Amino acid sequence: MLMERFRAVDTTAMCDADKTTRVMTSAIRPRSAQTRVCGPAYTVRCDADFLPVLRAVETAAPGAVIVVDGGAREVALGGELFARGALVRRLGGIIVDGGYRDTGYVSGCPLPVYSRYLTPMAGTASALGELGVPVTCGGVTVHPGDLIMADDEGIVVVDPARVDALLDAATAVKEVEHRLIALLDSGGTLSDGLNLADHVAARTRGEQSALTFLAH
Repeated sequence: MLMERFRAVDTTAMCDADKTTRVMTSAIRPRSAQTRVCGPAYTVRCDADFLPVLRAVETAAPGAVIVVDGGAREVALGGELFARGALVRRLGGIIVDGGYRDTGYVSGCPLPVYSRYLTPMAGTASALGELGVPVTCGGVTVHPGDLIMADDEGIVVVDPARVDALLDAATAVKEVEHRLIALLDSGGTLSDGLNLADHVAARTRGEQSALTFLAH
């Protein structure tokens, strides 16, 4: 299962495995008790109006992650009722490039909720907006169906066709990290586990080199 595979790694390992991974800005922060997200994007574009987000909550499939392009405006496009409604429909999370509110409930909510702002001022509820279109959220392009993966470190966006290979590579990164951690716990140094001296010497000579873990 995809979520189980994601739980075995984290977004840092995914980014280490592929430096081209799309990463949303850290300005979009977790607002809920649960931060780990893994599901297909259900995209929304709106402008200071939360009606499209409400429509998305009521039409997205279970497990979907609502990704809202709110133009990075400081207007709440969701709150407690939307989070409760998303839980009823078993959605995977809500990510808003805009505002969210009702932290008294949301801060302890089991539904992952991310937003750029916290604000008490809600938008209007009259414009239809757009659903299921490519959007910009947190500075990156998100297509409908892209996989959204998030944890305490941040939010990444992955092409579904690449997710298996990326998770395999991230798993390999974590395995090597665990070996280095074990070495450090046993009294070894970072230099014992990395090609640090050779790498620095090569770069000093202007040669191509990569910092790598040593086999142990």
